[in-house]
Amino acid sequence: MVHTRTQREIEKIAKSCQIVADTLIMLEKHIVSGAKVSELDRMAEEFIRSRGARPAFKGYMGYPATLCVSIDDAVVHGIPGENILQGGQIVGIDCGAELNGYYGDHARTFAVGKVDAEKEKLMAVTRESLNRAIEQAVPGNYVGDIGYAVQSYVESNGFSVVRELVGHGIGTELHEEPQIPNYGQEKQGHPLCPGMCIAIEPMINAGAKEVFTAQDGWTIMTRDGKASAHYEHTIAITKDAPQILSVGSDG
Repeated sequence: MVHTRTQREIEKIAKSCQIVADTLIMLEKHIVSGAKVSELDRMAEEFIRSRGARPAFKGYMGYPATLCVSIDDAVVHGIPGENILQGGQIVGIDCGAELNGYYGDHARTFAVGKVDAEKEKLMAVTRESLNRAIEQAVPGNYVGDIGYAVQSYVESNGFSVVRELVGHGIGTELHEEPQIPNYGQEKQGHPLCPGMCIAIEPMINAGAKEVFTAQDGWTIMTRDGKASAHYEHTIAITKDAPQILSVGSDG
């Protein structure tokens, strides 16, 4: 079932999203060479709980942590462990929070110190593909318009779109219908209408699109070992422009 939310519900989703956005803003200065990934996770959980919310990922389908921390050739769902960040890596951090029964979801990819030109381009293209996807999230368009915006821009820049993982609706559940693929055809798929809240999240590989699941049962890795980037915003579709909900409290 695809939900359309009232303005009051959208405001509740936005509060959860704001907590998540503030969490990633807080973490940014700690994403440096020598940082322990498990410590980032501890800090995030503490921060989310200090805002009266709970980490949405922890315990979800058995997931053991607050954050998904995916380094270099990890696409998504990396479990925060005792590993240490090193300069030149890129780190995708995905975070969710639940407050008063409503969910927020947001992800960014960070550079650890200076990264090479390919990684810089990968991050920039992935971020811009999200911006272009959000522009298509207007009444009268379709889910396929969002996916086409991502795919056409990413592939024109020589990168590839992961097919096995998609964005999603969000509200009183972390993952709701409809699925929001990062590929597709214009004017295809579920129609977009005011009140829909969706998480759009391009997962883009520097090399080929093929991925596999690591032995931990969670981490999705690129098959060719090349880097991957991930950006995500939760948005509300309105009768006018799309509203990005996952922004920090300073706007």
